This record gives sequence, C-alpha cells and structure tokens, in this order.
Amino acid sequence: MNKIEDAFEPFPELETDRTRLRRIRWDDLEDMYNYCSVPEVSKYTVWNVHESREDTRRFIEFIMQRYDQQKIGPWGIEDKQSCALIGTCSFIQWDNRSQKAELGYVLSNRYWNRGYMTEAIGRVIEFGFNRLELVRIEAKCHPDNAGSFRVMEKTGMKQEGRLRSYLKVKDRFEDILVYSIINPSLVQN
Repeated sequence: MNKIEDAFEPFPELETDRTRLRRIRWDDLEDMYNYCSVPEVSKYTVWNVHESREDTRRFIEFIMQRYDQQKIGPWGIEDKQSCALIGTCSFIQWDNRSQKAELGYVLSNRYWNRGYMTEAIGRVIEFGFNRLELVRIEAKCHPDNAGSFRVMEKTGMKQEGRLRSYLKVKDRFEDILVYSIINPSLVQN
C-alpha cells in the first residue's frame, strides 16, 4: 500500500467478539460526554475533562473534520451488546514512507479491566499489519498509566524506553513510555 489514507476510503469498520469499531456519529455525543466528563478518564490524556456537552460537541466536530480532510479519524468503540459508544482508538500519527503509525486510545471507566481495549487494539494492530502493511506500530503513555501500558503489553507491544520531559501535558512536562510492535511477518527468527 502506498498511503495509509487510501485504506480509509471508505472508512473501514472492524469487529471483535464484543465490539464494533466504526466512525463516530453525532448521536454518540451523550455516550462520549458520559466518559469524557469523568476526571479519571482524562487524567493521563493530553485533553482536559469535558466540563459540558458543548466540549464534547466541539470534539466530535473536530473528528468530523478529520474524516473529511485527512480521511483517517478515530474509530468509535461500540459495545455490541448495549450499542453504546464506550471509547475511541485511532492512528494519531503515521509515516507512509517508513510504514509506521502511532496508536492512541481512550475507554470509558465503566469498561476498565474487562479486556475491551485489549480486544479493540489487538484488532487495530491486525488491520495495521495485514491491510495497511505497516512495519511498525507504536504507542506512548504516562509512566503511571498502568491500564494503558498493560493494554500495550497484552497486545504484544514491547517497551522501548522512557522519554524524559517529552510532552507538555496540562502545563507540565511529563515523561512518556514508548512501546512498539513490529509486523511479525518481518521479524527474523
């Protein structure tokens, strides 16, 4: 594949046993607000807690613009049983020439420690390697965000290191852990 963006026209829907990964829609506003307004959910993110539905509306508007302009935007993670939006995941950065991408994700605290994000990220990694022909997929997290780095470890990612004072988050410079996984078809035995 020459460009990652080509695989997102039309936007790909992916499935796992319990989730459907699909485009964000305007009718997701209430579900998204319900988890984005929880301080614990945004504690280790670069975005602030949503203090109003207007914050969520603006975020969905930003997502819609990404779909229109860059083609690649976040997958909404829908719980198949309840049909509720329970989080998002996406390739937040990519490099077509080097065939690599970085993952970002967030999950409603009501679904933490139940394997939903591991399931969703595992499916996105599979899509990245098989459909996008990526060589490398990486993700980063705050060193105290055990839930996030456990997802990375459970999906086969390996920690590569710690970047000191790497990112300014909410007016503070924070260390970041870097994890990655290499396409298994390219790994030498």
